[in-house]
Amino acid sequence: MTISIRYLGGPTALIEFGATRILTDPTFDAPGNYPIGTRALVKTAGPALTAAEVGAVDVVLLSHDQHPDNLDAAGRAYALDSRLVLSTASARERLGGPVQALANWDSYDLGDVRITGVPAQHGPDGSEHLVGEVSGFVIQGDGRPTVYVSGDNASLGVVQQIADRFDRIDIAVLFAGGAQTPLVPDAYLTLPSEDAAKAAGILGARHVVPLHFEHWGHFTQGPDTLAPAFERAGLADRLRLLKPGEQVGL
Repeated sequence: MTISIRYLGGPTALIEFGATRILTDPTFDAPGNYPIGTRALVKTAGPALTAAEVGAVDVVLLSHDQHPDNLDAAGRAYALDSRLVLSTASARERLGGPVQALANWDSYDLGDVRITGVPAQHGPDGSEHLVGEVSGFVIQGDGRPTVYVSGDNASLGVVQQIADRFDRIDIAVLFAGGAQTPLVPDAYLTLPSEDAAKAAGILGARHVVPLHFEHWGHFTQGPDTLAPAFERAGLADRLRLLKPGEQVGL
């Protein structure tokens, strides 16, 4: 069965998993400066589709709520108006409403679709107290490809845990901008391009769809580094590098 993924920009993608519509990390705000503590993150482009154009989905997969590049004001309104949001325990405490906590390795069955929470490490070892709790997800259904959505993860060790836990990962949706901020100096908060290619190899994924690699000023890498990295790794045929608004069937 074909899975379609439409890239909307930043960490936001619409995944049509059979008849089930899934949205990752909703971000629908316009470009601008977005405060976080004493700093601000700079958004350089808006989404390819508005929240109204996306319409209702069956579930929102929210990797975390504490950073505006993963959940902005319009995205928050969209999520809180949705039927179901699966996220971290801390997101459940802060947001309430339709948000349900999905712990690592626990699963939620949505009809014939199973969504499992998996670990994500939003920075180097020991940085969780600075960056907060983050989750990834694995989506499965009988006779369908298995999809891994990394969320903001920077750890290849975490990727190895997921590869060891699941029989196969067919499609890897990797957050791959090599994010860096003064919060954790001299370290990546998400996968840089070379590590995204390594992650694809660890997972054995047949298809890799990068997200969260452009449209924010704190990303250090993007389309111009992803394609060469996958080429060097001998995995260029697996990379599905979409432009905003583009959709791919896998």
